[in-house]
Amino acid sequence: MTSIDLNSDLGESFGPWRMGDDAAMLQIVTSANIACGFHAGDPAGILSVLREAANRGVAVGAHVGYRDLAGFGRRNMDPSSDELVGDTIYQIGALQGLARAAGTSVRYVKPHGALYNTIANDARQAADVIAAIKAINPDLVFLALAGAPVVKQARDAGLTVVSEAFADRAYNADGSLVSRRLPGSVIHDPGIIAERMLKMVRERRVTTIDGIDIPLEAESICVHGDTPAAVGIAHTLRDTFEKRGIELKSFAGVSNG
Repeated sequence: MTSIDLNSDLGESFGPWRMGDDAAMLQIVTSANIACGFHAGDPAGILSVLREAANRGVAVGAHVGYRDLAGFGRRNMDPSSDELVGDTIYQIGALQGLARAAGTSVRYVKPHGALYNTIANDARQAADVIAAIKAINPDLVFLALAGAPVVKQARDAGLTVVSEAFADRAYNADGSLVSRRLPGSVIHDPGIIAERMLKMVRERRVTTIDGIDIPLEAESICVHGDTPAAVGIAHTLRDTFEKRGIELKSFAGVSNG
């Protein structure tokens, strides 16, 4: 049976400000990228999401980002190597402590937002994030953009890398994500999204924003938890995969449901 991981960015609420429906998403996804407090999230909220993930048997990853609460981690930044290594270690360590208290553990690392997109091609910042992961726990899996240079860079450095596709994001012809500043960058129709991802799983191809099919090898699919239709999209994806005989299973060895 073919299998695929379904992940989502969770734990991004802050104080009284709610971001997404984490409880509902945790009933659907197999892996949860949990905010670490730099781009979003507060300790009490993060701990609550971690406890629910533990109860649901959902694999947990550290969703590390730039120190940018006001910009939700989606603004480009150029920290020094010392800063980026330290910030990444700090975030993973904080989540490890909260995860242990919640009865689970951090199994992987997925950078967030602008940091994720920057290190896809920026070898220096990628090296900093890789060095930080290796320093705190070289056994952590690194979740990265499918087809990007960072995948090979991280593997050459000794990390286990899982490639990721985005269910609700449009692609450029070079395999990069269409900038959120451009129209059509985010796809909202659950049916269209499900068919796109079914094609990706079966044929290892995805249709770009220009209507061209390009190769895309991915072991995990992300649904952004902060979009209004996130739960509906995740439900439709899961239902579509299960009806077509595709198993939902985390790359970290956990199966939710």
